[in-house]
Amino acid sequence: MNEVVGRDDLLLLTLDTLRYDVAVELAATGRLPNLSAHLPGGTWEQRHAPGNFTYASHQAMFAGFLPTPASPGPHPRLFAARFAGSESTAGRTFVFDAPHLVDGLAARGYRTVCIGGVGFFNKQGALGNVLPGFFQESHWEPEFSVASPTSFESQVERAEKVVSQLPPEQRLFLFLNASALHQPNWFHLPGATRESGDSRASHAAALEYIDRHVGRLFDAMSSRRRCFAIVSSDHGTAYGDDGYTGHRLGHDCVWTVPYSHFFLEPTT
Repeated sequence: MNEVVGRDDLLLLTLDTLRYDVAVELAATGRLPNLSAHLPGGTWEQRHAPGNFTYASHQAMFAGFLPTPASPGPHPRLFAARFAGSESTAGRTFVFDAPHLVDGLAARGYRTVCIGGVGFFNKQGALGNVLPGFFQESHWEPEFSVASPTSFESQVERAEKVVSQLPPEQRLFLFLNASALHQPNWFHLPGATRESGDSRASHAAALEYIDRHVGRLFDAMSSRRRCFAIVSSDHGTAYGDDGYTGHRLGHDCVWTVPYSHFFLEPTT
């Protein structure tokens, strides 16, 4: 990452609440053609989330604690704040002298941009301003929210606009929190109704919806130079697993998440 930072653009795409089992199942059955084309080996990496709901997990990720590989460690991290005694900071880690990664990248000349999704990024009230406040530029509209059936394509359209307005020489760190998977997601499943509610099947349909539009985001982010992309869930969510529903709880379906990182080569 010491070579990547300062040379390439950076994308952090969090697929909010995405379950690991659903992501793996859809990739294995060919239902994620656009994402799978970039996943190394066409498969997701199994990792453990740093938090069991959006706010906690993103606070950790912005501090450099991305989801941890689901095997005994310690595991070297891509990013880390300078911290004495850290066992996961290695020679290739990008180490920053700042409270969080966003400020660390800004200090290296990056334009830092947030495109919010779920309520913790809606800039409505003090709490909804904390995470967007890390960034030099932040965007949120009702069309990006969990209630919008077209949230991800609206977010991608905003990302395309952000990229198009940057000077060619300006490096970019773009963070996008995709809200489409979060409850309510029933409207992504053909034939489902509000009364039928959300389900694992509608969760899967929401991921297929994201896959249909993610290619536009990848194209935009690689339109100026190579981009290093991190695509990950921040936590999973339960649909009746062992009697649990939702997240902010300690079930394996919440802690276990899909993760990947890869380069997007320039398209021009």
